[in-house]
Amino acid sequence: MASLDAAENTEKPASETVRVDLGTRSYDIRIGRNVLEKAGEEIAAVLPGARVAVVADENVAKLHLGTFEDSLDRAGVHCTAITVPPGEATKCFSEFERLCDEILNARLERNDVVVALGGGVVGDLTGFAASAVRRGMAFVQVPTSLLAQVDSSVGGKTGINSRHGKNLIGAFYQPALVLADTAILDTLPPRDFRAGYAEVAKYGLLGDADFFTWLEDNWQGIFDGGPERDEAVARSCEAKADVVAADELEGGRRALLNLGHTFGHALEGAVSYETERLVHGEGVSIGMMLAHEFSEKLGLIGSETVARVEKHLTDVGLPIRISDIPGQLPNVDVFMDLIAQDKKVSRGALTFILTKGIGEAFVEKGVDPYLVSEFLKDKLD
Repeated sequence: MASLDAAENTEKPASETVRVDLGTRSYDIRIGRNVLEKAGEEIAAVLPGARVAVVADENVAKLHLGTFEDSLDRAGVHCTAITVPPGEATKCFSEFERLCDEILNARLERNDVVVALGGGVVGDLTGFAASAVRRGMAFVQVPTSLLAQVDSSVGGKTGINSRHGKNLIGAFYQPALVLADTAILDTLPPRDFRAGYAEVAKYGLLGDADFFTWLEDNWQGIFDGGPERDEAVARSCEAKADVVAADELEGGRRALLNLGHTFGHALEGAVSYETERLVHGEGVSIGMMLAHEFSEKLGLIGSETVARVEKHLTDVGLPIRISDIPGQLPNVDVFMDLIAQDKKVSRGALTFILTKGIGEAFVEKGVDPYLVSEFLKDKLD
């Protein structure tokens, strides 16, 4: 559970701590405004004597790399900075190879640390590199997007994309520490913040009806950067930490975290991961809407539940329809091929996260592909 870290002095920013309980591999998530200014101190405390390779995309580097490097300098931590191009296309074999080479070029050793300073793309790519270089180096997440703070930085999923689909090559590799500076989110473009919010809403929809109601009442404060933002990030991290502690390798319950993602990943693949058309959180938003509509089609929920989800996602400005995606989209056969590459597919059988109501998601295995295909035909018309 999250607990307020009492400030030892007036200079140290207050933060909340969420513990991810994985035995000897447990770690803390520090959440609060201006946490980045104490990053060097936090890393030195958890990994004393370690040198750092910090990876950031070019956009994040311009905004936040200086603050991070200054914090390391104050803590006496040696740092090598590595930049990568922004965007989903960076999660590829060539950038993975280049990043591994850069870490080795910096002559970092196994007891040193690789830090991801960025959003989900940088976190996934950097974590995968950390898992592979020298057969595993320490890894720290410093997520700079809302989506990364509440989802991709927590739980140890790392990886890159393949021509066959999203996140199909990677590893489960837990960080040693996560530092989530909620003040950084003030610099996000509105579209990126909204996209990240889709993952916040997901936690309410999949397993916490009270949290979803709270979000309906408090979402504006989250967007405005009030105390509601820190609470939303902490509650989202708590929800994910609980699931990860119970099912680290996604053998069962953790699959619930993919609510909306089977449809969403297929939508991202359908636009060839062109972020001008669709970013991940927008795909998740449309995917969650489709998951609820598909659940209604199967007789699991009523139209009033679908309408409630639709209203909230629309209120915050998220897309909810396939038709909200600009440009030409492929036919249903292409969508079904993309869905068949989903990581939850087992022996060819489709698995979907469906729902019996707000906060009542469940894993349904062996879903009839014909039903999915007919459902998508209606949505693509």
